[in-house]
Amino acid sequence: MRIRLHRTPAETAAALNATPREDTPPMTTPDNRVVLTIEQAAERLGIGRTTMYALIKTGQIRTVTIGRLRRVPTFCLDEYVQKLLSNPTQLDHAA
Repeated sequence: MRIRLHRTPAETAAALNATPREDTPPMTTPDNRVVLTIEQAAERLGIGRTTMYALIKTGQIRTVTIGRLRRVPTFCLDEYVQKLLSNPTQLDHAA
């Protein structure tokens, strides 16, 4: 049995040309999860795990505890991004 680890050029081209689904709202996971792990939430925002923990610690991103697990509701990520958009940062020293 031979295991193939790489896509063929045709498969790669097809994947790159695929259009995103229009019925999927932004900031949702393909499997429609309601909560994410810290790592998944960080990946979703394109930030590192340490930065994500800092945002949680300062209360900028809310979390929930399920048993002994800490999870980030997806709508809390939406809230955080909306706050960022409503309070744009000043770039006084931009080049």
